[in-house]
Amino acid sequence: MRTYLRSLRGRITLVTVSVAMLAVLATGLISLQLVRVSTINEAKAQLAAQADVLSKLRAAATITDLSDRVKLALGDTEVALVRRNGQVVGGGAPYIDQAMARRLIRGNPVSTVRRSGGETVVIEGRTTPSGAAIVLVRSQASLERTTQQTASRILIALLVGIVLAVIAGALLGRWIAKPLVTTAATARRMGAGERGLPITAHRPTEIADVADALASLDHALTTSEGRQREFLLSISHELRTPLTAVRGYGEAMTDGLIHEADIASVGATLVAETERLDRFVADLLELARLEADDFVIHRQPLDVAALLDEAGQAWLGRCATLGVALAVAADHATIVTDGRRVRQVLDGLVENALRVTPAGAGVQLHARAEGTDVVLEVRDGGPGLSADDLRVAFERGALHARYRDIRPVGTGLGLSIASRLVSRLGGSIVAGNAPGGGAVFTVRLPAA
Repeated sequence: MRTYLRSLRGRITLVTVSVAMLAVLATGLISLQLVRVSTINEAKAQLAAQADVLSKLRAAATITDLSDRVKLALGDTEVALVRRNGQVVGGGAPYIDQAMARRLIRGNPVSTVRRSGGETVVIEGRTTPSGAAIVLVRSQASLERTTQQTASRILIALLVGIVLAVIAGALLGRWIAKPLVTTAATARRMGAGERGLPITAHRPTEIADVADALASLDHALTTSEGRQREFLLSISHELRTPLTAVRGYGEAMTDGLIHEADIASVGATLVAETERLDRFVADLLELARLEADDFVIHRQPLDVAALLDEAGQAWLGRCATLGVALAVAADHATIVTDGRRVRQVLDGLVENALRVTPAGAGVQLHARAEGTDVVLEVRDGGPGLSADDLRVAFERGALHARYRDIRPVGTGLGLSIASRLVSRLGGSIVAGNAPGGGAVFTVRLPAA
């Protein structure tokens, strides 16, 4: 039972039944009070009307005749007769005091509710044409007893309403919870690794929104996992190439197939291949650190122009070797950030630019202040990026897998690392195409 009440279905049922019971109880209490008041008022009106009728009788009647007539018409009602000398006789006499008797003899009607002898009674008195007065007395308790039958019927109706509310609440809870249970089962299957599952949208709208969101998540996971598989296949391929070369030369050296004159050349090849492996491992480790929660940013004032000049000087020799012109232009601006990480971003973008820029073309590094932000740009002289390239530019291995058989590529992690670094620095990075051709990567960093 406790488990059921903790479920959505149980809570919907509980809330529905609770609200229905409160509504039924409130309606019942109000209805009973209205019935009680209405019944008593109607009985009082009947008592007053009967008193008016009896007071107009011209024929003499004994108190016994009057009592019989009243009980026949009204039931449990006492009658009193006030004579002209002030004497009060009849079953209702104990409820008539001298003041009330004198008032009636003077010709004034009496209509009142008073407490006498431990009970509350309704009194209606009228003067007759002979100068005497007729008084009808009825206990208010007897009036209220007439409401009990009506009240019992109302209570039965209320109980039926509560039972129907319980049934309706259970059905409503089941109707609402059923699509959620189905959606939860689908989510668990997704968690177990299944993809491409059919997810049917259900009403009401909020549950349909949950189903749509789960379908979108399924599609996103399928796409992401597909790209991860492609990335891992690509990394495996790239790692296998230098490992194959190292193993091949190692086996050749073991078998004595390498001549002494070729040892220097073979050693240089082994160093180059191990450097490729080191770059892959370093990039993978950097990406893992960026995605860890304990990645540390050391913020301090940074002269942006000095940083770009330093980066330009560091890459000038490589650019000269490749026959690529390097241009650096920066506004003087100071921001509070981690200078080492900003330099790491610039180095990664410049390395990426040099990989696609042919000899005779140029690479440009720009920095400018825009409001409270600083904007860094790295432009290359390569073929630029297509619309599809721009959509996946910062996804790990996406461009690497697309162009590895067409043009020189790196590890496939550089742009992904740059994107995550900029995000950790509180900035943003976007890829685009420069007006004069080539790609441009724009980094926006806050001043503090």
